[in-house]
Amino acid sequence: MVNSEDAAGQGGQEPEQVHDPQRMVLYLRVLGGDLGAAQLWFDQRVLDRYRAQPGFRVMRTNTAGRVRAPAGWSLDFGIAADDRLIHASAADLAQRLPPSERQHWLSYLATLPLSRNFLTMRLSGGVSCIDDGEVRGF
Repeated sequence: MVNSEDAAGQGGQEPEQVHDPQRMVLYLRVLGGDLGAAQLWFDQRVLDRYRAQPGFRVMRTNTAGRVRAPAGWSLDFGIAADDRLIHASAADLAQRLPPSERQHWLSYLATLPLSRNFLTMRLSGGVSCIDDGEVRGF
């Protein structure tokens, strides 16, 4: 696995390969078909909305937290990157986060750089090729 902090190859250096057994077990589960176990990361400011609303409760320990709504839903999350990022499983987000809250959470989604053309090909249902330059070795 590649350390996400070094994934861009900062300073012209190669990304650092990380052998984190817990992360390996998690993503072996994901690649084995448990797609809901995949983690999504968010800027922790996604929680500001709930801190400001009466009746909501945002609580934490050193590395885990929960947001609890007066309507009865709750979402557990991990805390990473010196409290700058939180993460939750795709399954928990899909099953526990009400549809009315999803756009808010997605506006704080933290991701690695990606290829917009590749995503267009994958998400457009049938487009298998986009004029994206000459084919060459990699």
